[in-house]
Amino acid sequence: MAMRNFPRNTLKALLCAALAGALLSLAGAAVAQGSAAPAGYKGADRQQRLIEGAKKEGELLLYTSAPLDDVAVLTDAFEKKYGVKVKVWRASSEKILQRTVSEARANRFDVDLIDTNGPEMESLHREKLLQEVVSPYLADLIAPAILPHREWVGTRLNIFALAYNTKLVKKADLPKTYQDLLDPKWKGKLGIEAEDLDWFAGVIGELGEARGLKLFRDIVSTNGLSVRKGHTLLTNLVVSGEVPLALTVYNYKAEQLKNKGAPIDWFVIPPAIARPNGSGVMRRAPHPNAAVLYFDFMLSDAQQLLLKRDFVPTSKKVDTKLNKMPIKFVDSKVVLDESEKWSKLYAEIITKQAK
Repeated sequence: MAMRNFPRNTLKALLCAALAGALLSLAGAAVAQGSAAPAGYKGADRQQRLIEGAKKEGELLLYTSAPLDDVAVLTDAFEKKYGVKVKVWRASSEKILQRTVSEARANRFDVDLIDTNGPEMESLHREKLLQEVVSPYLADLIAPAILPHREWVGTRLNIFALAYNTKLVKKADLPKTYQDLLDPKWKGKLGIEAEDLDWFAGVIGELGEARGLKLFRDIVSTNGLSVRKGHTLLTNLVVSGEVPLALTVYNYKAEQLKNKGAPIDWFVIPPAIARPNGSGVMRRAPHPNAAVLYFDFMLSDAQQLLLKRDFVPTSKKVDTKLNKMPIKFVDSKVVLDESEKWSKLYAEIITKQAK
């Protein structure tokens, strides 16, 4: 009876809206179902099915925070091997997280695969945007690279390292403990990245919270810390000599510059703090076969390519000089759950007091 009271145009609009909503729901369910199927492929024909499906899809969209020159090596190798185009959007890990979540909440699903820092990957898992991939290459990875939920997997490690300018700092003078940074010879020579609270939490956990927090307060008040945004920037400032000794660069970037002849070298104060960087396939990937194929590629062929780029791969089949180094892995869940605490402490002790 109520429908008879609607004007014809209004009724038509309502019916069209209802139909459109139903079609969107069906399309969304189809995408989700289609995406899940390749992720769960098993059996001897798995690889062939993925390749055939990926070639039909023709492309995939990757969001990554890795440097573009490093990404290009991987995507070029993938495209050459499979003939599937990889479109790349590169941004910081924080922006990738923000964009991916915002797009999903707007019911927009363009991206197929995410490759970025562990804490942001864990956030995407919590948002229920990723899906488990049943990949045979998981068996080749070190245990910390595989999360219990398996919705993202560590493909490489960012080792937080100390880096120094070899023209300004003698190797014999390098600190062996964080306590050594209290030496007056380091006054005005120390630098640190602006947002490394996960590294900070790991180091303080090793030192003991009360002792560790006091030590870093004393280091900052005694010798100062130059705070810079961006690990690549901080590494380049070591090369230029503006920051003779940096506490938190990524070892691979320092190694890359060293191999190009720059006056830089790196070391760690054991245990080294390492953050897994990982890849995950979107639950509603529009190119699910291509996404899973690239995911497999990151755990197999790409591991040797990463090693050649001075990264630390997570495959046990790839030998690195860091295999025997004492390493403490950043716990992404702890960083997320205790983010407010460590952000406050890092700001209070490091960034606000920096000189």
